[in-house]
Amino acid sequence: MEKKRIIFFIYQMGAGGAARTLLNILNNIDQSKFTPILVTLNYNGNYEKYLNSDIKFIKLDTKQLRSAIFPLAKVIRREKADIVFSTIPNYNTVAILGRLFSFTRAKNIVREAAYLGGSRKADLKLRLYGLLYTFSSRVIALSQGVRNNIISRYKVDKNKIEVIYNPVDVQKIKTGIEKGKLKEEHKALFNGSEKIIITAGRLVDDKDQQTLIKAFAKIRDKMNVRLIILGEGERETELKELASRLNLQDVIHFLGFQENPYIYFSQADVFCLTSKREGFGHVLAEALAAGVPVVSTKAEPGAVEVLDEGKFGLMCEIGNELDVADKIIQALAWTDAERNTVIEKGLERVKTFHAKTIVRQYEKMFLETLD
Repeated sequence: MEKKRIIFFIYQMGAGGAARTLLNILNNIDQSKFTPILVTLNYNGNYEKYLNSDIKFIKLDTKQLRSAIFPLAKVIRREKADIVFSTIPNYNTVAILGRLFSFTRAKNIVREAAYLGGSRKADLKLRLYGLLYTFSSRVIALSQGVRNNIISRYKVDKNKIEVIYNPVDVQKIKTGIEKGKLKEEHKALFNGSEKIIITAGRLVDDKDQQTLIKAFAKIRDKMNVRLIILGEGERETELKELASRLNLQDVIHFLGFQENPYIYFSQADVFCLTSKREGFGHVLAEALAAGVPVVSTKAEPGAVEVLDEGKFGLMCEIGNELDVADKIIQALAWTDAERNTVIEKGLERVKTFHAKTIVRQYEKMFLETLD
């Protein structure tokens, strides 16, 4: 069988979940059947170093997304692409237009990772994306909730939409824990008598770390705990100011982006996510794979689906610091036997999202699209 050539297009291989998903697909795809080609704008991304060396990587000579349409079209023609795969609405727009202006027989497949919309203005924008998606052969939703949202707000034909969960590189997480090391300046944070609560994610409004910090203040009144926050973002200064106002600056630690967050996860007593909404909740699956008990808000649709309504982690109300605090205290109070049972259930759950399992689903979908 002639190998199918697939262009994977994204803005940059940065530190976000979309880039991590593409990385997991690219590194696990069957190269006896497919020739993967990564195309980004002219940026350097944190995940580039983890891309397998045998994968072709092209950077367009522009840093402006709107200027990428014709350069991408040229690459599609030159590489004789069969499929152009993209993720996130703005990038999907460029990928579809690039494919149309390539005047080739390539097909678009677009992926939707977030649960978007809600306001009249936002819903109108999603409707416009939906109209553009009529030029795509397939739309991938990363959860059932995201699929329902695409149907209701984008008005995309439900028969064109397929649910494929995020691929979680379980082996990479395991290796990161077994061979990784905490940074020297961070070791002391984990060597004390305190219980460790950890979270990870972009420091933005949707992730709502404010609620976690407020919950932590209530937990701190009852027990000896420390909070580790991994990630970067626009709310960092605001969050640090909140920690200072609550007089918690000595026990709340902002460690920024970590290339190997899994060694940090494995040293914690509980992982907590307080998002307002999650398309999937990739970091929850990674925390389960790292063998740490999870507490999460009922962030729809993803967190609820990953934890299966609370079967694989404790769930609390969005924006409710009292409920968040109560659930974390409950997790920290488990006996060793109870904790081990929860961890084993989590490890079993994450098999559903194993990268090799998910990538086989993508491969099947690619071939069906071309057939």
